[in-house]
Amino acid sequence: MTEFILNYEPTIRLSFFLGILAAMAGWEFLAPRRALILARPARWTANLGIVFLNSVILRLIFPAGAVGVAVFAASEGWGLFNHFTVPYVVAVVLSVVALDFAIYLQHVMFHAVPALWRLHRMHHADLDFDVTTGARFHPIEIVLSVLIKFAVIVVLGAPVLAVIVFEVLLNATAMFNHSNVRLPLALDRVLRLLVVTPDMHRVHHSIHAHETNSNFGFNLPWWDRLFGTYRDQPEEGHERMTIGIRDFREPRVADRLPGMLAIPFRGKVTDYAINRREWGPAK
Repeated sequence: MTEFILNYEPTIRLSFFLGILAAMAGWEFLAPRRALILARPARWTANLGIVFLNSVILRLIFPAGAVGVAVFAASEGWGLFNHFTVPYVVAVVLSVVALDFAIYLQHVMFHAVPALWRLHRMHHADLDFDVTTGARFHPIEIVLSVLIKFAVIVVLGAPVLAVIVFEVLLNATAMFNHSNVRLPLALDRVLRLLVVTPDMHRVHHSIHAHETNSNFGFNLPWWDRLFGTYRDQPEEGHERMTIGIRDFREPRVADRLPGMLAIPFRGKVTDYAINRREWGPAK
């Protein structure tokens, strides 16, 4: 199994990415949740362009990827699950859940530390919210995120299978919960007990600080409920809410590749730091 994953890991991930991207794009076309304000061609070119750029950078810097780190940790006997004997299935499940929790904490940190928020602003500066938003991250943020993930994998001693399952799940759920798709409200209420839904995560992309600093989960929705960062709905409703951040409202800056890459280096961080969040009862 490990050898198969090592040999075909890039193909597995790319196949899931392209398949889910196509499925969600089709769903968005057939049943959109809200009207988009920008034309797709230029915006999708920029958002998917950053995906391509990030993929090239990661392959150059970390050719072995997260799976390679898991293999190396196992060979060296590093990590909890390489020290303690637990059933393999339990180790896989616990590793996936722990990695998801680490991503939640990382996401909160990127909102809490002004220097990290500078990087993360590129993700939030998207003026629309659809499937491509889920893969729109600055290259520097991506590199830092990968290093954090590597550290968690080593500490856990996460099995190779757990790492590839987590990678596929994270990419799949990020595209799903950023999609501009309409779900029946009753179904959404049930689904968000198990997974972050588009309506749940869209709140996080609101222009209002108290909403953007909520609903940090990408995959599992439990962490927001446990740690008091859950908000049920946007105050202005999903159709009327404004997506993005106040500092970057020009499409040529917020939704064109050169402007996107320059966002961390523009202006001062004057808003949205989580330590200025309006802490109150979550709605």
